[in-house]
Amino acid sequence: MNMFIYPEYEVVRDENKCIACRVCERQCANEVHRFDPDTGRMIADSEKCVNCHRCVCLCPTHALKIVKSDDTYKRNANWDNQTINEVYKQANSGGVLLSSMGNPKPYPVFWDKMLINASQVTNPPIDPLREPMETQLYLGKRTAKIERDEKGKLKNTLAPQLKLNVPILFSAMSYGSISYNAHESLARAAEELGTYYNTGEGGLHKDFYKYGKNTIVQVASGRFGVFEGYLESAAAIEIKMGQGAKPGIGGHLPGAKISADVSETRMIPQGVDAISPAPHHDIYSIEDLRQLVYSLKEATAYKKPVIVKIAAVHNIAAIASGIARSGADVIAIDGYRGGTGAAPTRIRDNVGIPIELALAEVDQRLRDEGIRDDVSILVGGSIRSSADVVKAIALGADACYIGTAALLALGCHLCRTCHAGKCNWGIATQRPDLVKRLNPDLGYKRLVNLVTAWNHEIQEMMGGMGINSIEALRGNRLMLRGLGLNEAELKILGIKYAGESM
Repeated sequence: MNMFIYPEYEVVRDENKCIACRVCERQCANEVHRFDPDTGRMIADSEKCVNCHRCVCLCPTHALKIVKSDDTYKRNANWDNQTINEVYKQANSGGVLLSSMGNPKPYPVFWDKMLINASQVTNPPIDPLREPMETQLYLGKRTAKIERDEKGKLKNTLAPQLKLNVPILFSAMSYGSISYNAHESLARAAEELGTYYNTGEGGLHKDFYKYGKNTIVQVASGRFGVFEGYLESAAAIEIKMGQGAKPGIGGHLPGAKISADVSETRMIPQGVDAISPAPHHDIYSIEDLRQLVYSLKEATAYKKPVIVKIAAVHNIAAIASGIARSGADVIAIDGYRGGTGAAPTRIRDNVGIPIELALAEVDQRLRDEGIRDDVSILVGGSIRSSADVVKAIALGADACYIGTAALLALGCHLCRTCHAGKCNWGIATQRPDLVKRLNPDLGYKRLVNLVTAWNHEIQEMMGGMGINSIEALRGNRLMLRGLGLNEAELKILGIKYAGESM
């Protein structure tokens, strides 16, 4: 029995413009469009449409558009269309709802409630076109004191570091959740930009070992694709304890996306759902985490920094304090708006906290305990622009992970059906006919363009503040002011209200 009143999106076709070229039919992996030979016209099944816009973008006569359905259930502020439809879906299936690409709920975005300070007279701005601006940085433990040997020479006891030419990295997206061509685009872009991309928990494809100097490999609870050569190949190792889109939940890659190539890379059976457990079954305390940190360091001769990735949750500051004492070199914090290929909808939309509040709490806690220089901080979870990067660094981050923004640069339209494996843009799919739609020769250039543009804007904003290096910006909360924030939020963020003097 069908309880749904109307599809969420409606395909609108202008019959005066449509020439029945069937491009839309060939391009749609969801089989929305078909040609009716009896009438010689194109027909659309709006029920199947996910609003990916592939047909709209490629229609040569601009005959198509996708509109949000205006047919609704009886108006009810508590029971909106989506809520009612989700009840119907679960009543039909008895299953858990799955979603992709981050939390879409209208929760506050704190980046948009913070303004950046600018210099004027007594502390003049810096012109980034004529003055040197330093956006290069290092991630890892900082030396607490200078030591010399018996001959007076400096002792080089610096822990292994990651050198970044820009304060931006590509966040963890596994091979399987995204395509071969998407991974190649990320790897090549990281190499050209002088930054890093993260393999996610899906292992590293054999073709991409050549990008090892710009690769961060991940060790998650399922240990997919983890072996000695994998660890040795990379510049750094990240232990994934949690993910912003699904805190307290393990990974899930639907079997439909586990092709022969993905199966070989992950070292798991083909066509079977890959579900990593929520906890690492060898980690139930900071002491256990410390043991894994040092096991990985031993396995790689102490040559690689170890990152510990955690989701932003309510007691994040205490957790980060423990991680800083575990021997980790970098803490990566992922906020609740982080994207993902597949997550339980209820978890994605209701668990975790904003990255802005988590970052400010962690940075302040580590400073109060005198251990801030023992570890670097990476943040991710809806870093949407260069302004977000600048604000994150001013709140205490060393650098930022970007994921969704990178996929948008590759052509993603945020239709949020990654888990279905039918991505019409060749990104979140393993179907060969769809994968080839993303040309890595063009994809990596678009990523380079995006990060290069952001880096220019970061320099402009720093110059406007009278700051000429990322290091001088890090944790400099005097450069931020709040707008539309209450006292509790201002206190957690550690910033003053707009208009307040120093």
